[in-house]
Amino acid sequence: MVEAEERLVLGNQDWLRASACYVRMNVFVLERNIAIEDEFDHLDTPDRVYAVLFVGKEPVATGRFVQESDEMARLTRIATLAHARGKGYGRQIIQALEQYAQTEGIRRIVIHSELTAKTFYELLGYQTCSDVYEEDGELCQSLEKLI
Repeated sequence: MVEAEERLVLGNQDWLRASACYVRMNVFVLERNIAIEDEFDHLDTPDRVYAVLFVGKEPVATGRFVQESDEMARLTRIATLAHARGKGYGRQIIQALEQYAQTEGIRRIVIHSELTAKTFYELLGYQTCSDVYEEDGELCQSLEKLI
């Protein structure tokens, strides 16, 4: 059996945003039961940059880049479909967004992490920078990384 080709795309094309929304709908709304109104917010704009990893034609992982200032950005809506987890796709999404951040002159990246995902980000070099708080009904903690 031939393995499907993996391809990571970064950009703001309409089809890429739709692919990111597909992953997020499945992970956050259908799987995690986050309200659809909370998941798809005012930051999902036509000029927003997304990273999406495709396996064949299927989008399986995504992340969103939100520039907060000249030197700081947040990575948000990091998600991987259930059947694609454990293959390093989330790490590839984070690394692609970090590389993009560097090209934009960003020096600090912040992630609002659900507590269940905190260790994943720590393994990628992120460090805790806040107390625990609730966001969209989930316990979270902010982590940061200087790049």
